[in-house]
Amino acid sequence: MDIKTLHDADIIGISTAKSAFDTLATAFGQHIESWQHDVVDRLGHSEWTGTAAGHANTRISNLGTELQSAKQELGLVSRALQDAYDGFAAAQAHLISALDDAKTHKLTVAADGGITWDKDPNSPNFAGNDAENQAQQIQSRITAALNEADHADQTISSRLGHLATNASNGTGLDSATAKADTDAANALEQVPAAGTDPNSVKAWWNGLTDEQQHRMILNHPDQIGNLDGIPAVARNDANRTNLKNLIQDRNRQLNDLGPEPKQYLGYVKGEPVTNPEYEKWKAKHDALKEKLDGFQSIQDRLDGKKDGGLGGPNSDPPLLLLGIGDQGQGRAIVSWGDPDKARNVSSLVPGLNSTMAGVGGGDAMTAKRIYDSAVSSAGKNETPSVASVFWLGYDAPQLDGDSVAAKDRAVAGGADYNKFLAGLRATHEGAPAHMTAQGHSYGSLVVGQATQHPGGLAADDIILVGSPGVGVDKASQLGVGADHVYVGAAKNDPVANAPSPGMLGGLGELIYEQINHPGKQAWFGTDPASGDFGGQRFSVADGTITDSHDDYFGKHGAGGDSLPNIGKIVSGHGNAITRQDPR
Repeated sequence: MDIKTLHDADIIGISTAKSAFDTLATAFGQHIESWQHDVVDRLGHSEWTGTAAGHANTRISNLGTELQSAKQELGLVSRALQDAYDGFAAAQAHLISALDDAKTHKLTVAADGGITWDKDPNSPNFAGNDAENQAQQIQSRITAALNEADHADQTISSRLGHLATNASNGTGLDSATAKADTDAANALEQVPAAGTDPNSVKAWWNGLTDEQQHRMILNHPDQIGNLDGIPAVARNDANRTNLKNLIQDRNRQLNDLGPEPKQYLGYVKGEPVTNPEYEKWKAKHDALKEKLDGFQSIQDRLDGKKDGGLGGPNSDPPLLLLGIGDQGQGRAIVSWGDPDKARNVSSLVPGLNSTMAGVGGGDAMTAKRIYDSAVSSAGKNETPSVASVFWLGYDAPQLDGDSVAAKDRAVAGGADYNKFLAGLRATHEGAPAHMTAQGHSYGSLVVGQATQHPGGLAADDIILVGSPGVGVDKASQLGVGADHVYVGAAKNDPVANAPSPGMLGGLGELIYEQINHPGKQAWFGTDPASGDFGGQRFSVADGTITDSHDDYFGKHGAGGDSLPNIGKIVSGHGNAITRQDPR
């Protein structure tokens, strides 16, 4: 597709063709009704019997089915032409808008898309000091419009070509074929169900024109934004819309709660009597407020209101919102860099006490530090290409109960994490990315559970830090090869090592077993830092009992070799890590 072809395209002609097929389908339907009335019904009321009558009735019935199938196929041509019109019209409008803006900024666009301008400040046609920046933006818009038209051309040509083949060889007269074609056309207008295989989702998405994709994002942001197999940029667009909707909805629900009821009904023998209505109001209020604060924290991050504007509209790398939702404790997935384009992709699963508010705050910076470390670890002859994801796609255990001692959250989270990485594989452009799955604390158990699904985990390397165990006894059981399983465990980490009594409260029996039968067993299988596990242990600082568990990613700046080693692994240079002997 070139500029002139798209600019001069007779889009109205497509609409005219669509109207013609509508007229044809209507007329064809009237002929079918006449056939039914004048032939089928009369024959049915006749008293004709015998072998010949039986053959005739069978043939007439089959012919009726063929006519109905043909009508369906004609209707599908009309629908395809409507989608073609919408797609090409949108692309043409985007091109014309870019060209108009070029004129406004005194830029000249050549037929091949090249842009020139007058650089003489004394000339009446001087394009201004910002001309180069404006030219880059407009050229990008022109390229996007042409790609949009190309995509529409390919998808619509495929659909029309299929229907034309059906018409020419007679397969379109088959009821099963017509049903399958109709189902396929209907599927284009329906978002695949959550949990659908990411490769199937990607194929569905590719079958839509850019305009159809835009409508899906606009009309179904909550579904599109959280569907594995949808490209990262589209998920980001949808999730940013959905995030605003979630914030608005939580504010509305808080307002609908009404004023705070009286906390106490009175006093009996000097003791306050709690108002049950207050208790119910406060429980609802606090739950809504907690999620609202989490959503708002992420919105503030995306708006660049934290850490010197990092994550804002002009952030480099861009911060993409790959998931957001209010299921359970809330879901949030962010990525520094585009995982569909990066050669090296890291996805970190957090552990104990992780929250949505944390994702908008320090956790986002954890992923950013991983990104920075991986970029700096690139080889001398490499152009750094990294995306660093922070994945809170499950209900992380909190310190208000014994959930950290059970595997159920890791099992559920592992299934979703497995699907998420499969989605990143499906949407990646070009050669497959080098993908690293990372698990911190309880998050390492989530990663471990994710590897146990059929087909394994879509990862080349696995990093486990501060791990209480991953649910298996050997690194070789994680599916990437023991030499690609990297383990960091600080000497004074109370989670990666046997905790002191009462350290985590409510885990008495589990802690008792750890202290009295330490061996090489962790909470969930063999200790990943042990020689028996068989992973590659990398050097980290000893740390202190209060900060070592949270310092593997440089949060406190005392993690020693930990973050640089993680950066080397993420960038594909795991062979260059500073190693440490297993315990």
